[in-house]
Amino acid sequence: MLAIVSIIVGLAGLLIGAGAGFVLRKRSDGTSLQQAEEQASRILAEAETHQKELLLAAKEETLTLRNQLEAEMRDRRAEAARSEQRLAQKEENLDRKVDTLERREQSLRDREASIEQLRTEAEELRLRQATELERVSNLTVDEAREQLLGAIEGEIRDEASRRVREMEKEVEATAGPRARKILATAIQRYTSEVTAENTVSVVQIPSDDMKGRIIGREGRNIRAIEAATGVDLIIDDTPDAVTVSAFDPVRREVARQALSMLVQDGRIHPTRIEEAVNKARRDVEATMQDAAEAAAVEAGVLNLHPEVLKVFGRLRYRTSYGQNVMRHCIETGHIAAMIAREIGADVEVARAGGFLHDLGKAVDHEVEGTHAIIGADIARRFKVKDAIAHCIEAHHEEVEPRTVEAVIVMMADSISGGRPGARRESLEAYIKRLETLENIAKSHKGVESAFAIQAGREVRIIVRPEVIDDLEAMRIARDVSQQIEETMEYPGQIKVTVVRETRATEYAR
Repeated sequence: MLAIVSIIVGLAGLLIGAGAGFVLRKRSDGTSLQQAEEQASRILAEAETHQKELLLAAKEETLTLRNQLEAEMRDRRAEAARSEQRLAQKEENLDRKVDTLERREQSLRDREASIEQLRTEAEELRLRQATELERVSNLTVDEAREQLLGAIEGEIRDEASRRVREMEKEVEATAGPRARKILATAIQRYTSEVTAENTVSVVQIPSDDMKGRIIGREGRNIRAIEAATGVDLIIDDTPDAVTVSAFDPVRREVARQALSMLVQDGRIHPTRIEEAVNKARRDVEATMQDAAEAAAVEAGVLNLHPEVLKVFGRLRYRTSYGQNVMRHCIETGHIAAMIAREIGADVEVARAGGFLHDLGKAVDHEVEGTHAIIGADIARRFKVKDAIAHCIEAHHEEVEPRTVEAVIVMMADSISGGRPGARRESLEAYIKRLETLENIAKSHKGVESAFAIQAGREVRIIVRPEVIDDLEAMRIARDVSQQIEETMEYPGQIKVTVVRETRATEYAR
């Protein structure tokens, strides 16, 4: 405020100075002194009046500022008072909360002490009860626990056995109809020819004079043919025919085609025989390769190793009781896939396992072992999935089947080989073979009954357990299998299973 008054006084002085200067200038210009004095007096009076006005305005402004400052100070003091009141309330609330927490903490401590006291009393009571129980029952705690666990275990075992029996009964009641339905559906969906192609081993010749030319001078031609092809030529009194005999069907087919070409050409000598045999061998290999690829496409089994197809192609000329083995493999693959789809198994594994299950028959006359094991070894050697190889090795149960797909392949193989019209064997011969198998089994002492099952591929023998022990059962299985090998002719192999079962039955009355 003093600064404002000083400014106003300064301004008044400046005005007075300005008026005096103006008067002096007028005087210097030759104006009269009187006029200058009057003018100066007037200026001074105006300056004083203006000065008073300025001072009054300054005072009014100072008063206004003072009022504003006082009002602002009052507001600030009121705000400060309210803040102090809120702080006081918060402190009071905090004090109340602290008191509440302290009371709760004290209550929890009291409760914990009470609980600990109750726990101690309960433990003492439990010990007294246990001591009293041991005294009354003459059993320690461990002995009582053993008895209790034994009783509970017995009850659980009885309940589990009861439930297992109920489940077995339910499965027995439903499994048969469902299995028959699945097999009937698979057989109905797959239709195949009734008679299968058979390997031809007889070569027709235009006349009996050709027999002499085939034999050649001192038998050199026939020896050359037999040496080049590995077969035996049977030239007998059969008119206009030469028989080709060989255990290997591929060699027999090569010899048949080579001999047919020689007969048509008419030129028969060792050099020409070698050329004809080489050409026939190339033709047969190409035919087998094409047949294997076509069979894989027909069966829906793709991405097989070329060497697997090469071996599989040899089944083109392999037959079993008139049933072509390659066609049998295709049919088995289709049936296995249908059954797998019906029961929710792996369709592709079942299809491939059924298609390749007889792969070993192509080389079983060259490699030692059964065709199932040989086929599985070939499959694993050329990176076929192990699940498929297992289906191959287990389809005659030489290896215990571990997967559903392996069991499906076994069923599909039996269906394909045992369906009506699949093989050329007559009904009378088929029934006679089954009866012979059963009679051989029943001829042994202690045998209660015997059944030929799976189209004659297995004999199930049931012995009397009170007469035959386990070692005797093994001996019967070995003797029956040897007798079958010595006295019968049959395709593939026959499994002999001896069943010795002991049952205990009581009636609750």
